[in-house]
Amino acid sequence: MLIACGDALIDFVPTRNEGREAVMPAIGGSCLNVAIGMARLGAPAGFVGGISTDLFGQMIADHATISNVDLSLATRSDHQTTLAFVRIVAGESHYAFYDAETATRNWTYRRGTIPLDTVEALHVGSTTLVNDRGAAETTALIADARAFSTISFDPNCRPNLVKDKPAYLARMAELAGHADLIKMSDVDFAYLFGDEPYQQRASELLAQGTSLVVVTRGNHGAVAWHAGAGQIEVVAPNVEVADTIGAGDSFQAALLFALHKQGRIARQALKDTGADELRRALSFAANCAGLTCTRPGADPPWSHEISWSL
Repeated sequence: MLIACGDALIDFVPTRNEGREAVMPAIGGSCLNVAIGMARLGAPAGFVGGISTDLFGQMIADHATISNVDLSLATRSDHQTTLAFVRIVAGESHYAFYDAETATRNWTYRRGTIPLDTVEALHVGSTTLVNDRGAAETTALIADARAFSTISFDPNCRPNLVKDKPAYLARMAELAGHADLIKMSDVDFAYLFGDEPYQQRASELLAQGTSLVVVTRGNHGAVAWHAGAGQIEVVAPNVEVADTIGAGDSFQAALLFALHKQGRIARQALKDTGADELRRALSFAANCAGLTCTRPGADPPWSHEISWSL
């Protein structure tokens, strides 16, 4: 199984009603989106994290179940659901989060409840890692999972939630040190590393043991560095963009699915992956992200909508 651990929330995405600005609820949360994206493409996928039993939490659970995500490892509680309000500014999504004492914030890793020997890959990232408790619980899970699972990490930074940037940067560096696969957007990279060249930072991450580093660059495609296969670049599809919400999560989900499909998800298999296999996986991921951009909210593609033969 491939599992994603982290946030599950409701995005209120922008729309218009009789010419006036309005918002509509959409299921979101970066890590939940990754689980949904993997499951919709056909991978055995599960979600680990807190989901409320309130109205919004039930919407999240129903949506994930319909998308074939295994929720047996999720923790249901009566804490409220995290809410995020989205505005699109210059093509980029900006968020206002309401996340105090929520089900996601109160999630606790219950050691021994997850059959880690059946987990091929564990994906972590995003808002859960901003607060001390969420980061500590996730780190404990990673420590137990590393013996069995490939660790996938996407910081998916939310600067408006970060109160202590130096501490946050140190935490992201620590998590990157445990990861086999790191994916980040160009916006995330700039927040974490400023004007440092992509290749310089990728080389440092590969030297510390990461096998694959990927930077997504919106309509400029994605560039990746692999410990054995070197640098690989793929183009982004030309699509009519509704919004970019969930595009990075869809890319992540599709990349993990593609590696799983090719038998390259396990740690040593990922290290041994060739350039052609990686290019195929990255191109598939870029096309899945592009399709997600054509519809509002985080709505990853299903297997019948996009051909793996790409």
